[in-house]
Amino acid sequence: MTQQDNIREASQRMHASGNMGVSHRLDYTGSKMGMWIFLFTEIIFFGGLFLVYSVYRTKYALEFRSGAAELSLWMGAANTTVLLTSSLTMALSIAFLKNGRKGLSLVNQGMTVFLGALFLIIKYLEWHAHIEQGLYPDSPGLSSMNRGEIIFFSLYYVMTGLHGLHVFIGVGLVSGLLALTARGAIHPQDFIKLENGGLYWHLVDIIWIYLFPLFYLIT
Repeated sequence: MTQQDNIREASQRMHASGNMGVSHRLDYTGSKMGMWIFLFTEIIFFGGLFLVYSVYRTKYALEFRSGAAELSLWMGAANTTVLLTSSLTMALSIAFLKNGRKGLSLVNQGMTVFLGALFLIIKYLEWHAHIEQGLYPDSPGLSSMNRGEIIFFSLYYVMTGLHGLHVFIGVGLVSGLLALTARGAIHPQDFIKLENGGLYWHLVDIIWIYLFPLFYLIT
């Protein structure tokens, strides 16, 4: 092979490598943009529910305060602590993976899954206590209350239930990311899936940060 052939081959390799780099950047940008668009639709969805809450909260201020007194503040605070901690572990899992510390990334992803499951368990126990008290939609106990309190508990079950569904989906999502990371499909050179999963998880946490004071800290 002549020197000219060697130069031509090296040039082709560099060109191919450059194209792969451009393709990777485009995939990263496209994936990130797609995730942000999805998160924006989720914000619009929950934003509509928050708007409905605000309208009825203004109309039935005293009744909402009375309904909030029936909720367990310590359970709400415990779940807030759990989700805030899970946001930290999710962020750490991404940071560790970027630095090539796969083991610590896996540990923090596992902690995120555990904390998400713990949140759901606490929420189940809280709902179970309300049901035992007869405070659930169409129950005789709730039907005997005034209209404002009925609306409060209806919004409580709908909004926290939808949020709980998103946490459940997030637990499944992070569990899948954990498996992919363990197999090496997610690694320091390709971590966009983990980053997008982290964005979703952070949104779920942010929504709860709004739900907690709206339902538990009414004064």
